Amino acid sequence: MIDLTALQPEKATGGNCAGSCGNHPHSPSAVPQHIQEKIHNHPCYSEQAHHYYARMHVAVAPACNIQCHYCNRKYDCANESRPGVVSELLKPDQAIKKVLAVGAAIPQMSVVGIAGPGDPLANPERTFATFRELTRLAPDLKLCISTNGLALPQHVDELAKHNIDHVTITINCLDPEIGAKIYPWIFWNHRRIKGVKAAEILIQQQQKGLEMLVARGILVKINSVMIPGINDEHLKEVSRVVRAKGAFLHNIMPLIAEAKHGTFFGLSGQPSPTPEELSNLQTSCESDDMRMMRHCRQCRADAVGLLGEDRGDEFSLEKIEHLEIDHAAAMQRRVAEKARIEAEIAAKHAQSAQPLDNTVQLISLDKLRTKKKTYRSVLMAVASKGQGIINLHFGHAQEFLIYEASQAGIKFIRAAKAELYCTGDETCGEAESRIERIIKSLAGCEVVLCAKIGYEPWGKLEAAGIQPNGEHAMEAIEDAVKSVYQEMSASGKLDEIPVKKQTMRA
Repeated sequence: MIDLTALQPEKATGGNCAGSCGNHPHSPSAVPQHIQEKIHNHPCYSEQAHHYYARMHVAVAPACNIQCHYCNRKYDCANESRPGVVSELLKPDQAIKKVLAVGAAIPQMSVVGIAGPGDPLANPERTFATFRELTRLAPDLKLCISTNGLALPQHVDELAKHNIDHVTITINCLDPEIGAKIYPWIFWNHRRIKGVKAAEILIQQQQKGLEMLVARGILVKINSVMIPGINDEHLKEVSRVVRAKGAFLHNIMPLIAEAKHGTFFGLSGQPSPTPEELSNLQTSCESDDMRMMRHCRQCRADAVGLLGEDRGDEFSLEKIEHLEIDHAAAMQRRVAEKARIEAEIAAKHAQSAQPLDNTVQLISLDKLRTKKKTYRSVLMAVASKGQGIINLHFGHAQEFLIYEASQAGIKFIRAAKAELYCTGDETCGEAESRIERIIKSLAGCEVVLCAKIGYEPWGKLEAAGIQPNGEHAMEAIEDAVKSVYQEMSASGKLDEIPVKKQTMRA
């Protein structure tokens, strides 16, 4: 058993605001300036950036040095969207060619990461060969890596050498007894180790690597998989300890446990957390100096494009094989596009809504008086294809962004995956079953904001207690959510207790 007192320094070190931030932890102003400068165009680290900037994962790391009960790496698979899955394994030279092709076609791309399908640091030669060439040929792109942490300490110096200033470590526990329920084995010092001893080694290496990264000024995001009944309550302690050690962002993700994926947890009937359970845990772990990442999409190891979309099929090796790319011109276009995006974000920020006004004007017979009134919060689902605006037809949405509106302001909660309603060849029966599944994915929401919506789904949503709204097309999401919330408060709807909706397991 590891002594947890050894895992918590007396003071927070580096990479966080040490409790000095008085603003909402999701707002840019709640992030120290030196961190904000590093993450402002990183879609996986900045909640704002994920609306505008694209990322790319290159699948150059096939081998893994641990086994997780929630993981089943699949190669040559185009039909699943989850970590560890890829359509093509790449050699470093192929990865470079693909990155340059994507960077020329998607000028808003800002980040290239290596996240699998195995562990990048279990494949150090392939990983660092890729980084070396990208640093030379596309120096404007941020480079980052996601690792289980087992081999992290021995590679921290090499990571720092390549200007990799964003590292994600997956840490699911601090207790080896819990770890033994998640990891059946690790491969360490040329031999396979199992059980509690394996988990103990892994935890020690993860913590050592975290400390070394923070000491070098490298930003660290922690990923944790929430597994009900195993580590869900324990993750509060994980969040507290990694925060004290200098991690600045914690991404608590739901376990993906459908049997069809063939994982141990999936086949053994281990449940996934409900969206409500996940949100409650994230909220309980959130603080001024530990932000929660709520916009994670649990991307494939070869994802391309904005978060929530995958354009990987457009850039298969076969399709890019004979492309001739002017690398210098492509980089100039990326630089110009980033400048345009930054100007757009700055303009929107200057006009951004202040905390919602909770003052209600009441007219009496003899005078106009002002009275403070408290309203409940409301969850709203938004259909968007990026740029931070409501620009997607309800029937074309494959995910909805869930926002909470309250008197304190607008807060992003999560992304809810949904089945595509409009398929082009649907029958009435199929459409009806799809809308029912979409409604289940929006459990807890009272409003859906979209660019357009058809008559049939409108009626189904209303019958389920969810009000469709197409009046704010092409408006900024936060402004539209605020406007609808204020309309609801003025109409008295926020004085009512909403109909309790069924919570579905993810």
